[in-house]
Amino acid sequence: MGFLKPDMPVVDFAEWSKGTRPEKIRPMARHWAEVGFGTPVVLHLFYVFKILLYILGGWLIALATKGIDGFTNVGQWWTEPIVFEKVVLYTMLFEVVGLGCGFGPLNNRFFPPMGSILYWLRPRTIRLPPWPDRAPLTRGTDRTALDAALYGALLVMLLVALFSDGTGPMPALGTDVGVLPMWQIWTILALLAVLGLRDKVVFLAARGEVYGSFTVAFLFAGYGVDMIIAAKLVCVAIWLGAATSKLNKHFPFVISTMMSNHPLIRAKWLKRRFFESFPDDLRPGRVSRLIAHFSTAVEMLVPLALLFSHGGWPTAIAAFVMVCFHFGILSAIPMGVPLEWNVFMIFSVITLFVGHAGVGVTDMSTPLPVLLFAVLATIVTLGNLFPQKISFLPGMRYYAGNWDTTWWCMKPSANEKIEQNLVAIASMPASQLERFYGSEEQAMIYLYKGYAFRGFNSHGKALLTLVHNALAGRNEDDYIITEGERLCSTAVGWNFGDGHMHNEQLIAAMQERCNFEPDEVRVILLDAQPIHRQRQEYRLVDAATGEFERGYVDVADMVVGQPWSDDIPVHVTWSSRGAAQN
Repeated sequence: MGFLKPDMPVVDFAEWSKGTRPEKIRPMARHWAEVGFGTPVVLHLFYVFKILLYILGGWLIALATKGIDGFTNVGQWWTEPIVFEKVVLYTMLFEVVGLGCGFGPLNNRFFPPMGSILYWLRPRTIRLPPWPDRAPLTRGTDRTALDAALYGALLVMLLVALFSDGTGPMPALGTDVGVLPMWQIWTILALLAVLGLRDKVVFLAARGEVYGSFTVAFLFAGYGVDMIIAAKLVCVAIWLGAATSKLNKHFPFVISTMMSNHPLIRAKWLKRRFFESFPDDLRPGRVSRLIAHFSTAVEMLVPLALLFSHGGWPTAIAAFVMVCFHFGILSAIPMGVPLEWNVFMIFSVITLFVGHAGVGVTDMSTPLPVLLFAVLATIVTLGNLFPQKISFLPGMRYYAGNWDTTWWCMKPSANEKIEQNLVAIASMPASQLERFYGSEEQAMIYLYKGYAFRGFNSHGKALLTLVHNALAGRNEDDYIITEGERLCSTAVGWNFGDGHMHNEQLIAAMQERCNFEPDEVRVILLDAQPIHRQRQEYRLVDAATGEFERGYVDVADMVVGQPWSDDIPVHVTWSSRGAAQN
């Protein structure tokens, strides 16, 4: 890959464009296996620079607190509870504004590189309430002036908290500076909750399952070290939840795809080792499987050592391992760019488990920390049992390779209707690609590079196969296949690998605004795999006429296919075209 220019696949475009979809994907997949996405080095450096700015911002905000002094005198204040509080709220602000997860070209956001604040302060953009039929005053999908005001109020309250001083000496917490005023914590949580009921996307973008949970822990500050214990238990819930979700057949596919895209791994011969037998068998190889199993074990076991050790070498070794674990993810600059989150988790390891190593679960004065952990554990459990009902974010199925996904099969006329009728900042994905790469040909090549990326994941084979079911009896060449992720970025302003944001709810909202004709937009919705069942259910939906097929695919069939496979067995359980099968 070049410093300023991307490393593009070299194909005879005229010949390549005559091939079938699998034939077009095959050279893209082989190029990915040796090069990755082909991102220019300068783009990776841009993300590194953004990480450094995030760290500097948190540092300066900590120093804006009365009693926290000395830019280089970190040893005097790094364990102060208010510093941890401010880093949590600062990171929440960073995320909910749109600067964190999902920012920039590595998440298919080109012009502009972010949405979030550009959408959520603007009335008439799309909002997606999680329970419109159950939660009062949440129906509808139009963002109102009230929604924009609530979002603005959250931003203001976060800024107020970040530049506030502590409440004064709290001997039980071992601090003379104190913590943030409790009314600020309550107000932030209330605004986040109301916003989440009005629009689940804002809650997810704020990473409510992480930073919202830590903010709940801050409510326990009046009980002394219970706040620190609760924060530790939130960390452990995140690690154990994420590790549990990786107990599947999908995770090695994530490893091989991520490592072949690693900016620090440049040798092609080494990248090929992550696959079974380059160039014909691009399933995860032994190296990828070993890394997957080892990292799952680390994430499952080492946090327990951190929680139950109380200083000395056991804590130091466990902390070092977890810092390396998160730095390993961070250095890969993975697609979706959850970068600042990994920096935050490294900071949490150091400040909570090392800086407060002597504080353990036996020091609790109330059961509140355990109650918070139990709530998070329950959500994780339900998220793994019923992934169709719970987003992979609160379900903490991070990078497990087991996600709800969608593909939208759209005629060019549908793109035109979206451009004309949707209140949005970003243009449609195909337009962004053409503008970014300079020509329709190059944009088409990178569109298929995106299909290859999806195909490297186990569920990609199901999506490729289900295109034939979704467009049965129709000319597939009449349709452009668009990732639900990319469409979500245009329509609602944020995306991060979560199919819950571009399912039937978004289809209905867009149909209401665009009035698609029958056959103009057909959507493939593939649910994640429940942890107790080795299958993934799917639905096929026409935006104008509704669902017309459902069924399932077996995980065992998905994991033996190649990134270009479009012929895995599909089990149809209901179809509007005929009687149920299987």
